[in-house]
Amino acid sequence: MPRARSAAAVQRARDYIDQNLSRPLMLSELAQLAGLSVWRFATVFRQQVGVSPHRYICRRRVERAQELMRRGVPPACAASEAGFYDQSHLSRHFKVVCGVTPGQFLSLARSDTRDRARLRG
Repeated sequence: MPRARSAAAVQRARDYIDQNLSRPLMLSELAQLAGLSVWRFATVFRQQVGVSPHRYICRRRVERAQELMRRGVPPACAASEAGFYDQSHLSRHFKVVCGVTPGQFLSLARSDTRDRARLRG
């Protein structure tokens, strides 16, 4: 498959992932969307994105949960809206991706906001 075609196929899958984070995403579904076999899709995705489709999805879900929590959404609700099964599922992946728990992240985000407010005021 020419590189431009495979890049477009992976981009379609990435766009689909970003638009559907809150629902279960199957590798077979993403491969079909890209027009590739499951094995070929996983290989091409990893080559172009640098991580497996599963890791990419987890990272995007954690990023989505971070956005929601910064806006004041409780971690349990953020977990559900970002596509995790529950808060403990979010916590496990959050710790792997960010190196801190969601609670620690919120504490750091709050202190960062207070520090910026002090610098302005």
